Amino acid sequence: MKQLVPRLEHIVEWLMALALAIMVALVFGNVVLRYLFDSGIAAAEELARLMFVWLIFLGAILALRRHAHLGVEMMQARLPPGARRVCAVVSHLLMLYGLWLFLYGSWTQTVIGMSTYSTVLRYPTAFMASAGLLCAASMILIVALNLWRIVSRHPDAMIPGNTAPSLDAIIQQGAAE
Repeated sequence: MKQLVPRLEHIVEWLMALALAIMVALVFGNVVLRYLFDSGIAAAEELARLMFVWLIFLGAILALRRHAHLGVEMMQARLPPGARRVCAVVSHLLMLYGLWLFLYGSWTQTVIGMSTYSTVLRYPTAFMASAGLLCAASMILIVALNLWRIVSRHPDAMIPGNTAPSLDAIIQQGAAE
């Protein structure tokens, strides 16, 4: 399991890089075609939009996994450890509720998208909505796992406001010993 997650992250990073490269090539190619030849490829815009949606949702999963989303931890950092833990549990429960709503909405849109097709390429629009479905399901697993770690007092639990010791503090502690 410990090797599976980094491998999945690496695959997601490559998929994101591929999507970005395809987007850049399509959009740049379309700009050049329009500027030089007064024409363009209609499918390029549609495919670039699809790649953009997937790129954003895959990036959101990685950002959550790496605790890189924006957060304001000033208040939590000032709380005592017990209150910080309670605050983390409440916020995780709220996140799970929001993610459940996101999952439900994405599922509904995916089902609707099975019978709705894109204008130019005629792919089912469920491809677009399924990005949200994958994102919500993945994020629910990540948040639920961290919530379990918080509740069970696991040392790997990520509790907002808990800061890792700074490099200066580690050096000073080493010099004092």
